[in-house]
Amino acid sequence: MKQVGLVAIGRNEGQRLRQCLVSALGKVARIVYVDSGSTDGSVELARSIGADIVELDLSTPFTAARARNEGFARLRELTPNIEFVQFVDGDCELVDGWIDRAKSELAAKPDVAAVCGRRRERYPKASIYNQLCDIEWDTPIGETKACGGDSMMRATAFEQVEGFNPALIAGEEPEMCLRLRQKGWKILRSDAEMTLHDAQMTTFAQWWKRAQRAGYAYAEGSWMHGSEPERHWIKETRSTWFWGLVLPALALAMALPTEGWSLLLLSGYPLATYRTYNYYVKHGDIATKDAAIYALSCVLAKFPQLQGQIQFHQRRLLGQQSKLIEYKTTNSINSAN
Repeated sequence: MKQVGLVAIGRNEGQRLRQCLVSALGKVARIVYVDSGSTDGSVELARSIGADIVELDLSTPFTAARARNEGFARLRELTPNIEFVQFVDGDCELVDGWIDRAKSELAAKPDVAAVCGRRRERYPKASIYNQLCDIEWDTPIGETKACGGDSMMRATAFEQVEGFNPALIAGEEPEMCLRLRQKGWKILRSDAEMTLHDAQMTTFAQWWKRAQRAGYAYAEGSWMHGSEPERHWIKETRSTWFWGLVLPALALAMALPTEGWSLLLLSGYPLATYRTYNYYVKHGDIATKDAAIYALSCVLAKFPQLQGQIQFHQRRLLGQQSKLIEYKTTNSINSAN
């Protein structure tokens, strides 16, 4: 326990934050909670549970990356000899046994910088959007390119790459993992249960915003690292532009000259949906109905992702600062209280 510290980040998470912090009690040497301007008493709640508090300066735009960096800095200040740091979002609860499992993995494999496990949705049947998240979290195990917001990291590796890029509003974990791998570190995904996540995503608007944020991350990540050998997120960026703009624009623009035959190009969407569906049926532990829903969402997401990419390049060209794209609505946040 003395080897591991925990950094939790959140804003207006209500009872989800209580579940998060309580799940770590007695399992780590110290808990640091980083708050991004909560108005629901989260700071007082975390302090009552025994967490050390970092309240972000609201004069500087806050991001998850910046919050985790400041949490790590406070943890290092309070416990200089800490070896491993468990990062967790305030809407997640640690599963019993995960801390020991992750610590053992890092201790046994000195070339591994970060290890993550299986994140699951707490209420996958509460909405179709929660269900989509649960399917998304089910990724292949073994050595991987990136981890998510919940993971245990080796403190020295984190410091070597100077942590997360605090300017990124999304996609900060894959970007940091890219820099870790460039330094020779490995990222490992374990088959162990890690966290329960409570998305509370109940509307199409929330789903759209979340996909829009992913598109923004693809554009920014490819702009930063796309010219490097790994071609970071170039494939995802090009796919978004093709399906979100090029194909429909071409089909519609050529409709008159081709007497409507160009509209057959739009058959690419059901074909792409079927291809994704077939892959998950063959390679994933997933029901056929769920695979169909997820495949359809992957294709439809190209349109909000395109919006996010355009938004990034617009702000880049105008010299504007990145602005957080928040998919959690006020109602969904308050319902956790």
